[in-house]
Amino acid sequence: MTPLYHPPVKRSVEIAGHKTSISLEPVFWDMLLEEAEREKAPINAIVARIDAERIASETPPGLASAIRVWLVTRQAGRMARPGGVTDRGQ
Repeated sequence: MTPLYHPPVKRSVEIAGHKTSISLEPVFWDMLLEEAEREKAPINAIVARIDAERIASETPPGLASAIRVWLVTRQAGRMARPGGVTDRGQ
């Protein structure tokens, strides 16, 4: 496991056939990998979906910010469901 406080790490992803670099803290790369495994989808496909959603928004954030928000929103949604962390009193 990587340290909690670590500078962003730049990685390349492909969106619609175009390579782009994204800088995210390791904890977010780990979360993105977990989501990809959960959805049985490549990271590139998930990032492309996030990119399309952010572009369609009224005030599109940067891609890295959109990925962070998407990941935190997904995690919060899981925690709020029955059996999630908040349901167990944690």
